[in-house]
Amino acid sequence: MKQTNDITGKNKNIETASSNEALNKRITELENVRALRELVDNFSILADKKEVWKQTELFTKDATVESYMNGELTSSLKGIKEIGEAFEGFLANFEAVYHINGQHVVSINGKKAEGTLYCRVDLISSENGKKINNTSGVSYKDEYVYENGEWLIAKRTSNFVWNDRHELNQ
Repeated sequence: MKQTNDITGKNKNIETASSNEALNKRITELENVRALRELVDNFSILADKKEVWKQTELFTKDATVESYMNGELTSSLKGIKEIGEAFEGFLANFEAVYHINGQHVVSINGKKAEGTLYCRVDLISSENGKKINNTSGVSYKDEYVYENGEWLIAKRTSNFVWNDRHELNQ
């Protein structure tokens, strides 16, 4: 640790200020990474509970959600009202919904961030008296913004990469 004398002759620790600043920056970054992880996990938990209107609170007012299946755009939504109505209609088709979130990598730049989340989604429905499990491997490309003290999803691009549909053995 370097020490120097200021104009009063007192010793000052030069590195302490910069070390504390660097430590505070690292702590803030870790807190933001954790908050973003909680954001995407809460999104999935609320979907599983079918609490769509609570789920829309995780988006900015003008958020967009695009969904792709096999590389083709299947839906494009804008604004929390449209997002909520679409999610509500979609989830009504299933008796049970289950998300398992995996890797989540983020890049933070001030009050904006980008992230990629991998997820397995199981959707359970009934058809002709049989339980059907529709499982998808999904990657989400997200854009986040920090507004009013919290991280929100500004844009979500959902890529349904693979799908497996089969009867459940109960």
